[in-house]
Amino acid sequence: MVIAAAAPVAGAAPPPPKKTKTVTLAAASPLTATRRHLFLAAAASALPTAAASAAAGRFTEIPSSGGVKALELREGSGDVPADGDQVAIHYYGRLAAKQGWRFDSTYDHKDATGDPIPFVFTVGSGKVIPGIEAAVKSMRVGGLRRVVIPPSQGYQNTSQEPIPPNFFDRQRLFTTIFNPTRLANGEGSTLGIVIFDIELLSIRQHT
Repeated sequence: MVIAAAAPVAGAAPPPPKKTKTVTLAAASPLTATRRHLFLAAAASALPTAAASAAAGRFTEIPSSGGVKALELREGSGDVPADGDQVAIHYYGRLAAKQGWRFDSTYDHKDATGDPIPFVFTVGSGKVIPGIEAAVKSMRVGGLRRVVIPPSQGYQNTSQEPIPPNFFDRQRLFTTIFNPTRLANGEGSTLGIVIFDIELLSIRQHT
């Protein structure tokens, strides 16, 4: 049996429209992170991953270094420096608080022939920031390592080396690390984190 749809009665009022309920979903608040986590994340993102050894390795703390962490990119086979030895290194320095901004590199310091000029210092002289000295003292000639240096082992004043030769890079580096307002806000544990790739080129032993 076929049932036909009932035709509307002439003159009858149309049925009222069905009410629909509007549901408003509250926007989820974005996850927040502390400044320290952001800076540490910046430090991690600043580290290149091209080297296979870096991809496969992990950072370990250098003993008696005050918290300096190192990742071996290439093991050296030469001598290990001692206090009083003069060492030559190449380095690539970055600042975690500026999203891994490169503030200096010896590969950019060229001599008259266009070759990069190594950075030379005497181990134990106090000339360089403690984190670099701790890293170099536990390396062998020919080695290459990446180090994350905490503020306590980084720049404590503007006379510690290595110092960027470019005025604007130098100013940006030190005004970030020693920013009085941010230090007063308790950011001292993150502002001075620096990351260095260090290659130990040679040792001139102290006699």
